[in-house]
Amino acid sequence: MKEKCNIRSVINIVFVVLLAFFISGCFGLGSSQKPEGKTSADQPKSRKTTAVYYDFEDVLIPMELSIVKNRTVVILTPGFTSGLITLKGRVERQSLFNFFNNNMLKDNWNVISQIKSPGTTIMVFQKPSRTSVITIRDEQIYTYVEVGVAPTITGGSGFSRSNLIE
Repeated sequence: MKEKCNIRSVINIVFVVLLAFFISGCFGLGSSQKPEGKTSADQPKSRKTTAVYYDFEDVLIPMELSIVKNRTVVILTPGFTSGLITLKGRVERQSLFNFFNNNMLKDNWNVISQIKSPGTTIMVFQKPSRTSVITIRDEQIYTYVEVGVAPTITGGSGFSRSNLIE
């Protein structure tokens, strides 16, 4: 009988010690430890990236949007990238309109046309050798953005209407 009591006592002690380690570990997870004497004001502030260039090197995309892979096609050829990138995110359509309008102009795109309707916005931009069409569409949960870039048919890129029709 004495052996059962000792084994039971050892098991209880091990259980209590493990429980204590577990609880103390949980309390440490929520707190961030800083070196003594240093405050957050002493540490350098890092700039957070808010937008990235994906396949098109001069079309900036907000980080809040993620690529919809099954609705994206990009064609890479020597000296030229074209295609359609579909993205989605929980971003207001007007905010996206302002973002693309400002950043496309900064990347030397010329505004050709802009169409706004209650659920969809279409923006058309052009450079000498290519055209970009950005469509922003509100749906139930997400806002979808389609960014298309294609060679300009009459541009200086060697493309002509007769080459594309043949």
